[in-house]
Amino acid sequence: MKWIPIILLFFVFNFIKAQNYSTNDRKAIELFEKALEYYNQGQLETALAIVQKVHERDKNFIEPYLLKADIYHEQNKYLDEIGTLKKVIEINPGFNEKIFLMLGKAEYKTGNYPDAVEHFNHFIEVGQVHNEIAEAKNWLRKAEFAAYAIEHPVPFDPVLLSTNINSPYKDYWPSLTIDEQELYYTVQLPTNQRSPYGDMVYQEDLFVSKKGTDGKWQASKNIGPPINTDDNEGSQSISANGQFLFYVACNRKVDFGSCDIYYSEKAGNGWTKPKNIGQPINSTYWESTPSASADGRMLFFSSGVRPDSKGGKDIYVSYKRDDGSWTTPQNLGDSINSKGNEYAPFIHPDGKTLYFSSDGWTGMGGQDIFFSRMKDDSTWTTPKNLGYPINTSYDDFGLIVNGSGQYAFFSSNRKGSQDWDLYTFELYPEAQPNPVTYVKGKVYDIKTKEPLLATVEIIDLVKDQTIYKAPTIMPQGTYIACIPLKSNYAMNVSAQGYLFYSENFTLEKVKKVDKSYIIDVPLQPIEPGSVVVLKNIFYETDKFQLKKESEIELKKLINLLQKNPGLCIEISGHTDNVGGLEHNKSLSTNRAKTVYEYLIQHGIKAERLKYAGYAYSKPLADNNTAEGRALNRRTEFKVLAINKP
Repeated sequence: MKWIPIILLFFVFNFIKAQNYSTNDRKAIELFEKALEYYNQGQLETALAIVQKVHERDKNFIEPYLLKADIYHEQNKYLDEIGTLKKVIEINPGFNEKIFLMLGKAEYKTGNYPDAVEHFNHFIEVGQVHNEIAEAKNWLRKAEFAAYAIEHPVPFDPVLLSTNINSPYKDYWPSLTIDEQELYYTVQLPTNQRSPYGDMVYQEDLFVSKKGTDGKWQASKNIGPPINTDDNEGSQSISANGQFLFYVACNRKVDFGSCDIYYSEKAGNGWTKPKNIGQPINSTYWESTPSASADGRMLFFSSGVRPDSKGGKDIYVSYKRDDGSWTTPQNLGDSINSKGNEYAPFIHPDGKTLYFSSDGWTGMGGQDIFFSRMKDDSTWTTPKNLGYPINTSYDDFGLIVNGSGQYAFFSSNRKGSQDWDLYTFELYPEAQPNPVTYVKGKVYDIKTKEPLLATVEIIDLVKDQTIYKAPTIMPQGTYIACIPLKSNYAMNVSAQGYLFYSENFTLEKVKKVDKSYIIDVPLQPIEPGSVVVLKNIFYETDKFQLKKESEIELKKLINLLQKNPGLCIEISGHTDNVGGLEHNKSLSTNRAKTVYEYLIQHGIKAERLKYAGYAYSKPLADNNTAEGRALNRRTEFKVLAINKP
């Protein structure tokens, strides 16, 4: 039997027992009880038609109005619900004070916040039940916030995405690669089936749109098998580098619960056979709306209702271990999760800013979007509503933000939408995350030009912390790695049987993303004569003492020498042409010697090493430019021999 809502339980069910209706017309009562039977069977339109006949006999019979109001509520016809409840008040304003609470809720949902405030206040004054008064106070707080938000709007100019993406159906859950070349989303498509009540049955599939050379989104395509099936697939999240696709499937025989998280890996132009991510992330409970961090080591998702839930659906995080397994999910706690429902988390590539949807935190109604920032102790700031008119009385959810932090995408059924549609807009500064740029390219053998399976690593030189580590995407040998601004980074690319490659990004003073980096990496086989520039060896100006951040690169060199015990190298120092030859010769020699001594101090035998200073005799670039001189100031190593250990 269908659950009769509390307003009907109070007004109708008790009256059925007592046969104490607000009418004496037996035929009207008989018709009403028949309407109630159809309502309980889920036949809402039939119930409404019978209610109409009831009121043809007695237009002041109150209980059928309450049934009618509830049907409108279930159908999301809140304006009709409001009109119906006002009719009850017109007939008998003292029938029951709870009608004012229901009326305030409906007005809140339609965005009529001033009237909602008035009716919540009225109920608080006349209400008799303590928990209902507490509920009304909570709704009043939301309505007052919403009224204030409308008077203090945030900058917002949403742009409806083109029909290349938005369809006549529900389009939602956007997901974007860091280079903004691929947009994934969910579409609810009609099937050839109908429900027992004659309603069209829909099923979810995943679609992708790729950006053309003109910078515009191309016509989207169903990504097809092996991911899309005749069942539902949705709530997807593409990893920043486009290599992994996380999504949700429900009610499958291999599932642990009602809905589980699956993943698939890019394989050429297609995808590998999807796998259930398994326990401990998936459980006997509902899991959905996954979002992976840019480095792939954190997975945020929504689940409900677990034993440690704060209310309804909550947001959790699980951490990926080095062996590929996942830790037991952690509830993000009451700093994020409320007594209501939190879902659709999106962790920005900065790794610190979390956007999510909630109907529990104070908002405009429906599903509002909030954001919170991770503090240094890994706890979260109090969520902040993105504000009006980003949030409205409509459903606004599934927000994501591009790497630079300037533009957001989200789903909404606001006015102007065909149904749920995808929008983009420029995000106002206070709500922007820390900006992130990216480096992308291809790793290949310098001689054969063949793509290589290599490990790409990005290390924060200030924190001595690896922020990204992943293999290249085969068979193309490509990679994409996120780089947050406001710090300095080392990039290291390594593959078995090859010398490593290093790069440096000095972004400590950069506050706005003005470029990305395209770096194709030619790796050199380990053989005599090969030379590697150590781009992350640093000295004070005109001095030869190593800076602390040089240790990250030096450890890479030590690791290479330890893995190849027969490898003998020369470390060389080079300068620009500023200053005299004798001074630069001494400086370059001492810098090379400093690296030589560091390696010996850390267990590398001296007979495997040589050092030399070449001053400015071997320039890589023109010494007449600042950029050229910077390239010429360098430390290198050259393979001298590969002896049998």
